[in-house]
Amino acid sequence: MASRLGRDIVRLLEDDPEYRSWERLPEDVLAESARLSPDEAMNVALWLWKRGGHRVMWAAATLILQHPTAFRHLRWRVLEEMGERMDHWGTVDIFATLAGKAWRSGQISDARIHRWARSENRWWRRAALVCTVVLNRRTWGGEGDTARTLGVCELLVADRDDMVVKGMSWALRELIATDRRGVERFLKKHDPALAGRVRREVGNKLSTGLKNPRPR
Repeated sequence: MASRLGRDIVRLLEDDPEYRSWERLPEDVLAESARLSPDEAMNVALWLWKRGGHRVMWAAATLILQHPTAFRHLRWRVLEEMGERMDHWGTVDIFATLAGKAWRSGQISDARIHRWARSENRWWRRAALVCTVVLNRRTWGGEGDTARTLGVCELLVADRDDMVVKGMSWALRELIATDRRGVERFLKKHDPALAGRVRREVGNKLSTGLKNPRPR
């Protein structure tokens, strides 16, 4: 049943190019996946993930999150297996949706995220930053976590890879909603080391509420 379910999901996405697989899988697919054990559901998700393609990878993440118990079994070994396929900011963001929630719930450690932040691979470094978004975005269940967010940002404050710089900007802008003063202090402390994009976009967000306000 597991392999057939994976093929059915791919067929759904091929037949309906507009299907938004990151929002919710069809009820019949959810009902069928609910009958799988956590390991079986994870195997389907990994099969989908390795197949690649933005919507298929989102479907893999959605299946894990919407299965009754699979997400609770998610640990760093599986996440790192998935993370090896990150090759674009989009796949990083899908990955971080899972990894950030696992971090928030205590299924992976701060040390693991910091290890990613110290990676020579740009996508792992970006992933560490995007994971902090999950800690702080209320619509994703985040309640705010200044210490863990800025702990990752501290490790990457001088990184000039464009994908990492954009991730840093996003992480800090997301934190503003729960700890504006913490972000202001971070900017002041690290101003000489921060990339210009980070100073500009986060400063704009603090002063106008927008990342890139339109000029008058």
